[in-house]
Amino acid sequence: MTSQNNSAFMPEKDLLYTIVADLKRTSREYLTAATESNCSSVRQMFTNLTNDTLRLQGEVFTLMQQQTEYSLPSQAPRSELDKHVQASKKTQQESRQFVSQKTGNDIQNGYIPNAEQQQSQSGSTQYM
Repeated sequence: MTSQNNSAFMPEKDLLYTIVADLKRTSREYLTAATESNCSSVRQMFTNLTNDTLRLQGEVFTLMQQQTEYSLPSQAPRSELDKHVQASKKTQQESRQFVSQKTGNDIQNGYIPNAEQQQSQSGSTQYM
């Protein structure tokens, strides 16, 4: 193995961009796994992994920002952000009402109380 005097395997800037990109991809995959899970404990595990990954991505981003290696996007007007938040909340509420009507269950925070019970009664133990 040859010695490389104080040189990294790739420039730090490129390495940090690669790490941020990987963390973003990983959080999307964890989120997909959480939303497709049929078991509340598996869903919770992927939710926790998603949150941990997003937290780590934020830390790496902050490091890059401090080293001026990551330029910030232009700021969106607050009114535009508020409009998107309100639209998302409305969609979420409509979705909850729809599922509640169809299942007869109250849904809070994405948890369907009888999902595991229904699963065990059917004899299926698939994890999606």
